[in-house]
Amino acid sequence: MSGLVFQKLLAIFIAVGIGWFVGRMRWLGEAAAPGGNDPARILSNVAFYIFVPALLFRTTARLDLTQLPWLTLAAFFVPVVILLLLVYALQRWRVGIGSEPARPSVQAITTTFGNTLQIGVPLAAGVFGEAGLAIHITVISLHALTLLTVLTLLVELDLARARPDARGLLATLRSTVRNTVIHPVVLPVLAGMAWNATGLPLPVVLDEVLQMLGTAVVPLCLTLIGMSLAYYGWPKTWRGVMGLVACKLLVLPLLVLLVGHWGFGLSGMPLAVIVMAAALPTGSNALIFAQRYRTQEAETTAAIVASTLLFVVTAPLFLALLAAL
Repeated sequence: MSGLVFQKLLAIFIAVGIGWFVGRMRWLGEAAAPGGNDPARILSNVAFYIFVPALLFRTTARLDLTQLPWLTLAAFFVPVVILLLLVYALQRWRVGIGSEPARPSVQAITTTFGNTLQIGVPLAAGVFGEAGLAIHITVISLHALTLLTVLTLLVELDLARARPDARGLLATLRSTVRNTVIHPVVLPVLAGMAWNATGLPLPVVLDEVLQMLGTAVVPLCLTLIGMSLAYYGWPKTWRGVMGLVACKLLVLPLLVLLVGHWGFGLSGMPLAVIVMAAALPTGSNALIFAQRYRTQEAETTAAIVASTLLFVVTAPLFLALLAAL
């Protein structure tokens, strides 16, 4: 990998370290009692209800659907969503709808949601140049919109089923649809799509505000990872965490390679870019999702840190494999 990618990785760990130090010193407050809101959860809610919706709405409203390379995008998102659903189904079968109904969706996002921005952008630019970066940007444009929308639908359906006052299939479906649509992820996407359909540009002031809020997502999420380590600690067992990490760093890029090359007939740079996008470590949005549903925060935090560290080893392996094709 290029020196630029290593510098970005170092910058990420420094930002995470700053968040850990702040959390360790308890500068923002003490840990909350079970069921309460500690500073890490409060900041996560700020990101989830303010900054992430601004980023999603602006991205969707400005998206030029006519210029997207749909074949390349399909070659990426089809295997990613397939793995997401497989992980979700496996975990759903193993744990059922018990005390942690959101667990299958949290594990699914941990194994499929990559760090396409902080690590993916410098990797694509440094390895593939401007042409590769353009392909990677198109993946980013639909990455959060697609995965978060699918996962929100799944988790809200499980939460509706787990409620003790569930009144049958129709009541469950109505509750799921309502909670899925009126949601800080899906609602801004739908609103952005509606604006996009009008063909009107965003007003300059509104675009400036949304851009300003959206840029806060990256630094806030990185420091949240460190704060979460300080407040929640490392998981008691690493077996499950390393299974998720292996799935993210090895299984997902191999699946994208197989489907993209032999299923969609891609080769050369488009194939290489989407495989490396799939090979990226778990992104920080997975932690926000876990904190939103108060499920496996420590495990998700550990998976993000471990996958980012191990990416230094796995990325050159996939680059060598792609060069041999």
